Amino acid sequence: MDNSTILAEIQQVLADLEHISFVAHRDTQAALSAIEPYGDEVTLEWVLACKALFEHDRDAGKAFIRGSEVACRASGAVLPWTQQALEFLAWRGSWKAVDGYMAQLPDAYQSLGVEGEARWAALGLDWCARHLDSGVAYFRCPVPELEGGHGIAGIEELVLPSLELFGKRRLALGTYLGGAIRVRNLLGIGAVLPWAKRGADILQAGRLRGEAFFRLESEESMALLLENLPGFRTPEHQRLLQLVLYAWYGESFDLLESKWSPDQGRPFVETDGDALYLPMALPDRETAMLAVLHAAGHLVFHSYERRYIEALFREVGREHPPLDADQRITWRPLFAAYGDDMIRFQLIFDICEDTRVDAQIGRRIPNYWQRMFNAAIAAEPVEGAAGAYFVWARQALAWIIDGAPPDPACDALRPLLRDDASIVDAFGIANDLYNNTTLPPIALKERDFAFIPGRAPNAARPVYPRRTLDQAEFGTGTEDKDDIVKNQEIKPNPEQKEIPKHAAGDDPDFDIPPEETAGSGGRVGVGIPQPAHVLGHAKGAEYSEKGKPYAEWDYRDNRYKRNWAWVQEKQLAELDEHEATRLLTQYAPALKRLKRAIQSQKPTRMAPLRRQLDGDELDLEASIAYVVEKRARMSPQANIYRQRVVKHRDTAVLLLADLSTSIMQSSTEGGGKVVDRIRAGMLLFAESMEEVGDPYSLAGFASKYRDNVSYYTIKGFDERLTAHARAVLGGLSGRLATRMGAAIRHAVAGFDRAPATRRLLLILSDGRPADYDDGGDERYLQEDTRMAVKEAGDAGVHLFCITLDAAGSQYLPQIFGAGHYLILDHIDDLPKKLPEVYLRLRK
Repeated sequence: MDNSTILAEIQQVLADLEHISFVAHRDTQAALSAIEPYGDEVTLEWVLACKALFEHDRDAGKAFIRGSEVACRASGAVLPWTQQALEFLAWRGSWKAVDGYMAQLPDAYQSLGVEGEARWAALGLDWCARHLDSGVAYFRCPVPELEGGHGIAGIEELVLPSLELFGKRRLALGTYLGGAIRVRNLLGIGAVLPWAKRGADILQAGRLRGEAFFRLESEESMALLLENLPGFRTPEHQRLLQLVLYAWYGESFDLLESKWSPDQGRPFVETDGDALYLPMALPDRETAMLAVLHAAGHLVFHSYERRYIEALFREVGREHPPLDADQRITWRPLFAAYGDDMIRFQLIFDICEDTRVDAQIGRRIPNYWQRMFNAAIAAEPVEGAAGAYFVWARQALAWIIDGAPPDPACDALRPLLRDDASIVDAFGIANDLYNNTTLPPIALKERDFAFIPGRAPNAARPVYPRRTLDQAEFGTGTEDKDDIVKNQEIKPNPEQKEIPKHAAGDDPDFDIPPEETAGSGGRVGVGIPQPAHVLGHAKGAEYSEKGKPYAEWDYRDNRYKRNWAWVQEKQLAELDEHEATRLLTQYAPALKRLKRAIQSQKPTRMAPLRRQLDGDELDLEASIAYVVEKRARMSPQANIYRQRVVKHRDTAVLLLADLSTSIMQSSTEGGGKVVDRIRAGMLLFAESMEEVGDPYSLAGFASKYRDNVSYYTIKGFDERLTAHARAVLGGLSGRLATRMGAAIRHAVAGFDRAPATRRLLLILSDGRPADYDDGGDERYLQEDTRMAVKEAGDAGVHLFCITLDAAGSQYLPQIFGAGHYLILDHIDDLPKKLPEVYLRLRK
C-alpha cells in the first residue's frame, strides 16, 4: 500500500469518526500531531484503533484517544500499547478497564520499562478475561503502588496468591489488592502469601468476615498485622521504658497503648497531658527511647501546665481555653485564626516548643542532644514541603549542640534556651517566625514527615491541663478548691504532692458547680438536693442520644419507660499511685491473712484444656481436624494438644461502687473520709481476687439526671490488675448522685464478656438510690432499683449489696431481699470485710 492510499484511508477514518461523533473527531485531530512522526502506517493503525474502540464503547474510545498523546511521549512508540488497547474489544462494558489502562500507561513505562509494561498489561488483560471487575481494579491501581519498588517481579508476587483465591473461593481482585499492597509495604513481600492463606481460611468460614479480613477492616486482620510489625515493639518493653523515665525524671508515667494502626502513617508517641500513648511498634530501640524521653519532657517541663495554657489562650483573645466533655483542652481555637495556613503555623510552633523542651532535657540527660541529632541525620528528609521543616528542625538541634553561636536561621530561637522560658514564649516566637518565614505552606497529609525522629505533633490530642503546686506560689495551707465537701478543716500539704486534677466535686464528666447538700434518706452525712416540685410522670431532663439506653420502672404508672435512662461508659482520669501504695502498706497484715485463707480454699482438681498449642498429650479430635484441613490444602492452626490444669470454680464477679458525692464526707469514726475506706476496700478486694484466680471486674457509677448516668470501668474481666488500675483506685473521688437501677442494668449486660456461668454482682453503696430529677420521691428510684435487681436475677446474675448506711435496713430488704445485703456497723471494717464477703458467697 503506497503512501497516498494510506493517507486516503486515514482521512476516510477521520471522516467516519466525524460522522460518528464530533468530540471523537476533534480529540483525534488534537492527538495526531504526536502520532504522525512515527509514520503513516503507524498513524493508520492508531486511527483505526480509535474508531474501533469508539464504536465498541464511546467512553472506551474517549479514554484511548485522550490518553494517547501522553502514552506516546512516555513510551517512545505507538503500536505496542495500541495493540494492547485493542484487546479490550473482547469484553462488553470494558470502558472502565480501558480508562484505568490509559491512565496508568505512562507510569508503567517509566517504572517498569518496555518489557515490564508488556508483562503488566498481559497480567491485567488476563484478569479482564477471568473477571472484568477484577481487571478494572488491577488497571486502576497506580503502578508505583502496585510494584512497590520491586518492579514487575513485585507485581507478579503480589498478584500470584489472588489467582488461587479467585479460582477456589471466587474472591475478586478488587477485594484482595488494597490489603495485599498494605501488607507488603508494612511487612514485606514474604508476608503476603501467609496473610492470603490465613484470609482464605477465614473466607471459607464466612464470606463477609473473609472480605473484611482482606480489606483489613476486621479486628483479626489488624491484629495479624500488629503481631508481625517489624521494629521495636513497645508493649514488650514497657517496663524498660518506665525505668528509663523514672531514672531521668524521678517520676512515673502511665504508658498506654495508642489507637495507631499501620495504615495511619508514621507512628508517634503522644500525650494527653496525663499519660503517654505508645504505638504498637516504633522503627527501632533508639527512636523509641528518644520518643518517650521527649514526650515525657513536655510533661516535666510544663508544656501543658494550666497557668501557661491559660496565658496562651489569652494571647489569642480567649479568657479560658475551651474544654471538651472530659475537661480536656481542645487546641483548634488556638490555630483557627491562621485559616488554611493553619498547618504551617502549627509546625513552626511545634518546632519552637520542641526546641525549648529539648534544651531543658539536654541539660538533664547527658548526650541527649547528640542522640537526637544522630537519629535525624540517619533519617533522610522527604522531598517537598515536609523536608524543609525537617531540615530546619535538624539545623536548630545542631545549633544547640554547637553552643548556639550566631546564626540567622536559628537566632530567633535563642530565648527558648533560657531556663525560665515557657510555652507562651514559644508561641510568641512562632508568631514572629510565621510572619517572616520562607518555609513553604504544607498540607495535612505531608505533616507527619516534617518531624525528626523522636518528636511528634504536640497538639495531636486534647490534653488535661496539669497543675504544679509549689509553696512559693500557692502556700502550704491551701484548701483543695475542687473539693465538694465544704466547711472542712483546712489541712496542710507539707509534702507538696500534686493534687489530682479532678477532686471530689468538680466532676470531670459534668459541668455543674458543687451543691450544698442536706442529710436525707440514710446517706452517710449527706443527701440529695431535691427540686421544689415534681416534674411530672415520664418527664425529665433533656433527651440524649449518647450512650446506651435502658428502660426504667415507674411504680406510679406500673409500667416501664422505654429508653429512659442513658448510660455512658467513661474513664476515670484521677490517678494517685502514692495513695494506692500507702493503702496497700497500711492494710498489708489484713491482706496477708486474706491470702493465707484463700490458699486453703484453692481447688486442686485437675481438668483438661483442649486444643492447645502445646501440652501433655495429643487432643485426638483436634489432631484429626488438623490432618483433614491440611490435606484439604488449608492452613490449620497446630493447636492439637491437651493440657491438664487446676480447675477453678466457674464464677465471675463484678464489684460495682457507688461514687456519689457523699463518699467525700468525713468518716463518723474519724481518721479521714469515707472514700478512703472505699479505696482500701476495693484495692484489697482486687489483690485478693488476683490470688483467688476467678475472673473479676471493677467499676463505679454516678449520675446527674436520667440521661447522664456515668459508668466507669476500672478493670475489665479480661484485664490484669495493672499499676494504672491501682492508681485509679487510689484516686477515687465522689461525684453527684446515685441512679442505681440504670447502673445495675448496664453491669448485668457487661457479664456477657465474663468467661463464667456463675455470675455475682457485688454492689458497694453508702445510701439509698437518689438523683436530682426524682422529684423528691424517694420511692421512685428505689422501686426502679428493685426491678433492676429482679431483672438481674432473671438473667442469672446474683446480687449482693454491702452498705455503709446505718439506716439501710429501712429500704434494702425491699430492694435486694432478706439475706442479700450486709450493713457494716463500722466503716473501718470495709477493707477486710469486702473480700471476705466474696469468699463466703462463692462457696
